[in-house]
Order: sequence, then structure tokens, then C-alpha cells
Amino acid sequence: MKKQNWIWMPHAGHLIVGNSCIFHLTTYVGKYIVSTVGEYFPDSQVREIHAEVRNIKLEGKGDDRDADFLKKCGFIDIGSNRKYETMVFKARKSKNKCCPYEIIVGQDLDFQGYNKSEEAFKGHLKMCNKWSKK
Repeated sequence: MKKQNWIWMPHAGHLIVGNSCIFHLTTYVGKYIVSTVGEYFPDSQVREIHAEVRNIKLEGKGDDRDADFLKKCGFIDIGSNRKYETMVFKARKSKNKCCPYEIIVGQDLDFQGYNKSEEAFKGHLKMCNKWSKK
């Protein structure tokens, strides 16, 4: 599939907490969906627990508390020693009006983990190139 025919979709494509990831790229390339997620920022209750078990005192309320969490804890890993990950899945036509294709739930076909957003972006494009040729 040529790059100009790739379909970019506006949401996280995988991961049970993907909706809590600030970084997400989801691209349909031929018969596959390449999904990259990262920068996991869980809900406030999970952030409080995360800080508490690490003896980190969070300060402020609302946005100020969120900023304090990011300053002291950063984004949470989404897997073992990684902040971002890319997975590839088989795809099928979707009835969803938002996105014309969806993941066929099952096992991922390819995977790569990263710790920097630049690596995740480049890795996503590399996977798109690789799987668009299959």
C-alpha cells in the first residue's frame, strides 16, 4: 500500500488503558493496523496510589496537582521499562463511522517498545512502511 493511501485514525488503537495515553498514532496500512501508544497518564485515583506507594507527596489541586504529579513522577510505564509501544494487528472493515477499519482482536503480529516520543514516532513510521509492503 502506498504511503499516500495510509489512513490515519484519531484514537489509540490498542492497550486497555490506551484512552489514558496522551501519545497515540493509529494507522491503517493495507490489511493491517499499526498502533503506537504512550505517555500513560492514569486517572487521579491511580496517580494518588502511584505517588503514595513511592512516598511522593503531591501538592496542589486540579491542574496544579496534575502538573506536580508529572514533575515528580512523569508518565507511567505501559510495560516493562517502556513508556511507548507499537503493535501491529490484522485489520478489517468497520461499521464505525469514525474509522473505516478496526483491529481484528487476537495476537499482535509485531512489537517494539520505546522510552522517548521521538523514538516512538520514528518506530511507528518504520512499522507502517514495513507492514504496508506485506
